[in-house]
Amino acid sequence: MKKYKVLGLMLTATMLLQGCNDFLDKEPLGRETDTNYFSDSTNTLLAINAAYDAASYDEGNDGLGNYLPHNYEWMFGDVLSDDAEKGSTPSDFLDIQYIKEWRALPTNGPVSGVWGNLWIGIYRSNWVLKNIETAPISETLKNRVKGEAHFLRGYYYFYLARLFGGMPLFSEPVKTSEYSATKRSTLAETYAFIEADLEQAIQLLPEKNQYTAVDLGRATKGAARGYLARAIMYQLGMDNTNNHTWQEVYDLTNAISQSGQYGLTANYAAIFDEESENNIESIFEVQAKESGQTWGTIKTGTTNNVIQNNRSTWGWGFNNPTANLASAFEPNDPRKAMTLYGNNDVLFGVVQKVSYPDENMTGFLNRKAAIVQPAQASASGQNIRKMRYAEVLLMKAEAAAHIGNETEARTAVNMIRQRARKSTLPKGSKVGTSTYDPTNIPATALPDITSAVTGQALLQAILHERRVELGMEQLRFWDQVRTGTYMNSLSGDVKTRAMAHSIPGSVNPVPVLPIPLNEVQTWGLEQNPGY
Repeated sequence: MKKYKVLGLMLTATMLLQGCNDFLDKEPLGRETDTNYFSDSTNTLLAINAAYDAASYDEGNDGLGNYLPHNYEWMFGDVLSDDAEKGSTPSDFLDIQYIKEWRALPTNGPVSGVWGNLWIGIYRSNWVLKNIETAPISETLKNRVKGEAHFLRGYYYFYLARLFGGMPLFSEPVKTSEYSATKRSTLAETYAFIEADLEQAIQLLPEKNQYTAVDLGRATKGAARGYLARAIMYQLGMDNTNNHTWQEVYDLTNAISQSGQYGLTANYAAIFDEESENNIESIFEVQAKESGQTWGTIKTGTTNNVIQNNRSTWGWGFNNPTANLASAFEPNDPRKAMTLYGNNDVLFGVVQKVSYPDENMTGFLNRKAAIVQPAQASASGQNIRKMRYAEVLLMKAEAAAHIGNETEARTAVNMIRQRARKSTLPKGSKVGTSTYDPTNIPATALPDITSAVTGQALLQAILHERRVELGMEQLRFWDQVRTGTYMNSLSGDVKTRAMAHSIPGSVNPVPVLPIPLNEVQTWGLEQNPGY
């Protein structure tokens, strides 16, 4: 499945060619067009691969010569939260700091980049859905590709809704007549659109074990259920105009658990290593493949790692975990060493020198993004984990606690804690080694949650477990918003600005980023509050 980025680039080139001389009325002979592109299964797969491709754009250009600034989900999910600071030197990449402090302008680079990438993904998903019905391919493949396109469109819209609020909703490629005439829908309407896509995906997609090895990484029934559960859970804590319940979250996550498709990786320390890609715990991850490509063009690999790695070795030093996050771990929790590292810690057999405070803002770096330096640092092959089974278990636990099934809630949390207790040290934690060595923690470390923990205390235990289990996985900001703790984690002018940039959810205020200036001016979109 890691080939989809290459195939996506091929399709982009095809689409560019077909766009030339579009004033001609006659269909060009021998040229692929919208009406004949889906002529066989090979082209159909190229088309859906291109829709996946946009999920991995984090720097480069869109094939049209338009520069897409660095943009990564950690800039929002981690850095906006109490789990991380911008990192690097104080003056480096100030656009991230402006996001952190709610001072981002509508011309902010990462904001414009993520907006553009997600709309590319939506357009390509819609292009597939518009043309797939007439494709002369098997019904089995047709339904699967439709399911993938619905999943991806829902995925991209969900990302947009979390960052910007209600969106213009398109169920097919944008028409010229819609320029400057399309208005933003409400947040609730946007979520309803997302839910419809994910529900369609659940109906159409296969289970994970129904894919062959070459297709591992494609969207599955489990991934669609997981993202629908997450979307409903977020609404329950932000804007529940659509009147969802925790029972729905429980039913979706329980269906994943009962499917027999997923489990916990035996060793927590190995989850983010190459050998664990697309493994039993993987619900959905963005595929990447290392190559020798350099900076500037969209590539098969990702720059996610070089941006977060240690400046003293080969990285840029961004996304620094906070002391607040470090202190959240219980004594002897092996997950701490796999979540953050600092000066004189050993990674992949090499002693790390973290230059704090000159080139680091907290003294820590993100261990989950750390890898051995690839041949070309701008084209790392580490897949980006977007959802894993541990998160599904914790969503299930939270839902079970809310609907009064506390025994099942504790069981799910304790599965996570039991796995953590058995974790080794991260790979290469001793100089000159590349092995997983034992932690030798006391037998009393990370005890199970007992039946004495109930009610609000149980919910707090589950939220604690989410933070330490999923730390630095781009989820913390939205957990803070949905639980109503975000605003009180801020102070002074930052809190004032965050409140001024919020839309009034029916449960908790939802802070949102500015719509890029060009989109406001070209499309006449209503700008978000305070910008």
